[in-house]
Amino acid sequence: MSTRPLAVVTGGAGFIGSHMVDLLVDKGFRVHVIDTLVGGREANLAHHGSDVVLDTTDIRNLEPGSPVFAGARLVFHFAGIGDIVPSMEMPVDYMTANVMGTVKVLECARAAAVEKLVYAASSSCYGLAATPTSEDHPIRPQYPYALSKNMGEQACLHWHSCYRTPVNSIRIFNAYGTRSRTSGAYGAVFGVFLKQKLAGKPFTVVGDGTQTRDFLYVTDVARAFWAAADTALTGEVWNVGAGKPQSVNRLVELLGGEAIHIPKRPGEPDCTWADIGKITHDLGWRPEISFEEGVAKVVAAIDYWREAPLWDPASISKATETWFKYLG
Repeated sequence: MSTRPLAVVTGGAGFIGSHMVDLLVDKGFRVHVIDTLVGGREANLAHHGSDVVLDTTDIRNLEPGSPVFAGARLVFHFAGIGDIVPSMEMPVDYMTANVMGTVKVLECARAAAVEKLVYAASSSCYGLAATPTSEDHPIRPQYPYALSKNMGEQACLHWHSCYRTPVNSIRIFNAYGTRSRTSGAYGAVFGVFLKQKLAGKPFTVVGDGTQTRDFLYVTDVARAFWAAADTALTGEVWNVGAGKPQSVNRLVELLGGEAIHIPKRPGEPDCTWADIGKITHDLGWRPEISFEEGVAKVVAAIDYWREAPLWDPASISKATETWFKYLG
């Protein structure tokens, strides 16, 4: 039997999860990945060989005592439904996956007596927030996705206080980078723009493009999750962002191409901006990849998005009509 430590990564074939797997393998871990491959890709793990074992169980079907968790030291929980816009149409699916799925993972982690579970929360819990946004900002989710992710975080903190399960939570701002999703619903700006660039189509800029997002490169996100696991602190919540918002217009400039403008969605903030003072103070974490460097890395890997859906104003309008119906 291997003496190398074991970590479990739910959603580990997906965007952030697969980069977390990379980091863990580099640190000498064996990794059990739980991923249905609905959003993830087995190809994201192929380079690891026998260091990584994939289980395609849905987290909602996990039970305490699952052999996937046997002997695990750490758990990183990324699995769930991540698309924001469809949550307006499918709130029950989001609650079962992101809340009850998280409870199932917590119970497996508790039964396995893991040393630490780190939960992937979302900065969307803050809603239309004052900026820069610190962890003590009021929680005001604007749509079911945001609510479900915050309820998952609350479950983690409850398991910590009630069962002494050692958990920490990371509220991710705007992660981007290689291996981000190429299928599914209309959503994150990078996936939309990269396919449009490949197709020689104009970028569909929401509003006037002056809105800013706290974009953080995915390997910096993974480093933050490692820092949250590799600490004696438990029951903590940390923001993770670059702390330097960038405008959508700046992204268009870096990608290079023409832009057309579509209506801004109500309920979406004009600015996301993480106050990262707490995680820097507590864990010594700081971002390493500049926005310009990160965008260059993504462009260098642009063929990854060749099979992604191509969005235009008409298809975006159709995809977001329920959003406008309820939040408009």
